[in-house]
Amino acid sequence: MMATANSISDTPSPSARAAPGLLLLLGPLAPKELDSVLANLASSFAMEGLVVATPDAFSQESWPGVRFIPTQATNASWTLTAADFMNAHQLAVDNHARAILMLGPGSSSLRPSALRDLGNAILSNSAELAVPCYELPPRAGLINSAILYPLTRALFASRARFPLAVDLGLSLRMAERLAMAAQRSAATSHSDALLWPINEAAVAGFATKELDVGPRATPQPAEIDINAILASVTGSLFADIDAKAAFWQRPRFLPPPRSPVPFAPSADAAADVAPMLDAFRLAYTNLQEIWSLVLPPNSLLGLKRLYVTDGAEFRMQDGLWARIVFDFLLAYRLRTINRGHLLGALIPLYLAWVASHINITVSGTNPERHIEAVAAAFEADKPYLVSRWRWPDRFNP
Repeated sequence: MMATANSISDTPSPSARAAPGLLLLLGPLAPKELDSVLANLASSFAMEGLVVATPDAFSQESWPGVRFIPTQATNASWTLTAADFMNAHQLAVDNHARAILMLGPGSSSLRPSALRDLGNAILSNSAELAVPCYELPPRAGLINSAILYPLTRALFASRARFPLAVDLGLSLRMAERLAMAAQRSAATSHSDALLWPINEAAVAGFATKELDVGPRATPQPAEIDINAILASVTGSLFADIDAKAAFWQRPRFLPPPRSPVPFAPSADAAADVAPMLDAFRLAYTNLQEIWSLVLPPNSLLGLKRLYVTDGAEFRMQDGLWARIVFDFLLAYRLRTINRGHLLGALIPLYLAWVASHINITVSGTNPERHIEAVAAAFEADKPYLVSRWRWPDRFNP
């Protein structure tokens, strides 16, 4: 189940004033940022009974009604990791919390209404998992738009626009499930592994609620390397999809669509797509052997046509992109080639999609409308993925 709510006012209702059993788990924040987050929270909740877990120094005198507890900072600089979820559950149990509000780096940029809505969704028992829908610039978060959101929507029947959100509301049950998943992940990889709360909630049958939270400053990795980020995030999602195949192969009903996102023309509409297309064309000449192991002839033909397309006219069909991602997911599962090399071979194809997306939006198309069309293409092509997953040899070129 998914519901969508719009944050209209930052003025709390009387029923929103109490926050018994709420644990606020924060990442590293500067003192002014910590005060800003607490002030935003205080505008919607009574601070008595609030437990704040933070790795930073805190001023008990400034917030006499708040109980602060120290916690260790994780190595993550831009998203939540397995260690964060294990820590959240343990702190909630130790402090008898029934609702958890996890806020990632840069959370002081969130509106008071965002904190109120995420917290109340859990405290009111209307959901086990509360996820935000951020209002980001048109060209922010494109890995999410191109891969994470379409795959999650198609396979787990979720319209959550940001499956890897850095801010979450969790019930104790949801926190326990994520902690168990985190323990399994840490046992096989490391504590900085990524988890996918939307997928876990879907498999458990837990209610998820998505809330419009407005703009947010997006945290960035300490070292911004698109190759490493795409490989890490996409590889993690591919692995989670592989582990949950018995669930997503069954038919799922997608919730009703969200309200359309307003279209605001971007000031950086003249972005240069030439470097992205150069990377794609270079890869086309150098990666044919790898791509031919992963992609069927029809997809390779589609890429050949794109190779000879002029920059301004460059458009990747939504169905072609969906099929490319599905075939890379299948190759990941079958270990057709080394997984590191496989995900590296996906990067220039992703850059080609980004160039196409920019060209489409520069021509006047609402970016969100195009992203929704891409997600719909993934959804429509799910039977292909299911068939190839069950009978891979039947589709070998």
